[in-house]
Amino acid sequence: MNNRKNILITGCNGQLGTELSNILSQANEHNLFLTDVDTLDICDETAVNDFIASHNIHIIVNCAAYTAVDKAEENQDICRAINADAVEILGRAATEHSARLISISTDYVFDGTSCSPYTEDMLTNPVSVYGATKLEGEQRLFSVCPEAVVIRTAWLYSPYGKNFVKTMIELGKSRSQLNVVFDQVGSPTYALDLATAIACIIDAEWTPGIYHFSNEGAISWYDFTMAIHRLAGITSCQVLPCRSSEFFTLAKRPAYSVFDKSKIKNTFALSIPHWEKSLEHCITRILNN
Repeated sequence: MNNRKNILITGCNGQLGTELSNILSQANEHNLFLTDVDTLDICDETAVNDFIASHNIHIIVNCAAYTAVDKAEENQDICRAINADAVEILGRAATEHSARLISISTDYVFDGTSCSPYTEDMLTNPVSVYGATKLEGEQRLFSVCPEAVVIRTAWLYSPYGKNFVKTMIELGKSRSQLNVVFDQVGSPTYALDLATAIACIIDAEWTPGIYHFSNEGAISWYDFTMAIHRLAGITSCQVLPCRSSEFFTLAKRPAYSVFDKSKIKNTFALSIPHWEKSLEHCITRILNN
């Protein structure tokens, strides 16, 4: 029996899209169609439908997003177009062509005022344009494609693109002192681990719904930076803890972004690594690159 599927990955050049493309390419169990903004405009409904129909797509993994959190406050239209309009377009197309859809969302759908890890059924309350558009994307997706899978993630990093881990390594090497907030706590997500989970979901029994995924454990940005510098062998930079109120940002950040991952682990029999083990693996890749 041939279980080979035609899989469309949007946002293939981003952190998650790159890791997922690499994993699925190496496994060579499915036919991959890799697109980014230059090859498929997911805001163009006709283009999306034509692509899915002409390539007989069975599964869509939407890794595309507008993730510039502060810029989103001033560019609301383009942010909503990518994070909400396009997600609904992909959902309609998936339903129309009987394709499965996995779309990636964020911890920013919550306000960060919880004192316990967020479960999928807890009340959402975004406090930024980015978070609001991602939540709108979730809601509009399920209204047109109830069989979709949405995976919320947080603090994503990898050897690719721009992210906190790479930035802290670069700054640690170039500066003698850094101030990093200690009053925002969350669970980092190694994009390779999330990509591995998505690959498992693709081949598992399809179970629609919202799922939370990050690495195990919780940590502040300050302590995360300390771990990054230790694992990267950076000793010449002093890292000082500071409060979020000492930094002006256009968008408000959730103070608490820890996920309860019970649902995704139980549904798909996933084992999720601790953040420090994954961070060490990623930094090794970055330094050997």
